[in-house]
Amino acid sequence: MKFSIRHEFKYTYDSPVRLSTQYLRLTPRDTVRQKVVCWDLETPGQALQTTDGYGNVLHVLTIDKPASEIVVRAVGTVETAPRVDEPSDFTGAPLSPLFFLRPTALTQLGPARAELAGQFRGRASVDSLRELATAIHEKAAQGTAADAAHAFIACCHRLGVPARYISGYLYEAQLGPGGDELVAMHAWAEAWLEDRWRSFDIVHDCPIGEAHIKLAVGADYLDACPVRGVRVGGGVETLDARAQVQAGWQQ
Repeated sequence: MKFSIRHEFKYTYDSPVRLSTQYLRLTPRDTVRQKVVCWDLETPGQALQTTDGYGNVLHVLTIDKPASEIVVRAVGTVETAPRVDEPSDFTGAPLSPLFFLRPTALTQLGPARAELAGQFRGRASVDSLRELATAIHEKAAQGTAADAAHAFIACCHRLGVPARYISGYLYEAQLGPGGDELVAMHAWAEAWLEDRWRSFDIVHDCPIGEAHIKLAVGADYLDACPVRGVRVGGGVETLDARAQVQAGWQQ
């Protein structure tokens, strides 16, 4: 299935920014279940393209002239397949799954997570992790997708299962005021079991499907977030971020 995506970040400042560096993970890559048909990243000035340690496409944008507004826009088309779980992410030499046993500040266990994980001790199978995902889904109904993914990853670590954070888009057929299909950024998790990464969308309590478009992977949100940066000056910052996903080819 083909999806057209438009994702825009607009930063405004009440005084000019003197220096800004933005790390952009806004370009998806081909995987076993998705193919990037076309993609364009629009930035105020040329961004340096590289690849980070997780295999994500990374653009580094440095603005060294005073600016009161910074707009970054990603536009493109991605085709997805029904295949759910994949044996690897990207071409090249991916990281060992064992790397994703490493805890981070956002995936610390904590008492509540430790108690939940303890209910699944000795049961590290696909079915038991589906049950774990359901339990987190039921307990975290008011939380964010990122929070749910972090809780799942922390529990997986306690069970000795490598797990990682995924940022991406999710197409949902909900019409906005202009008749466009609207979607916010989404997040889910993957756990390494039986020679492949298994997907867990905790918020929707299901594996990923054709409507999920993977953007970046990491140990947690900070590794895979679409935009992360530092600046000098600027005063108060206001961010307007919008994402749209439409089914089918859009001109």
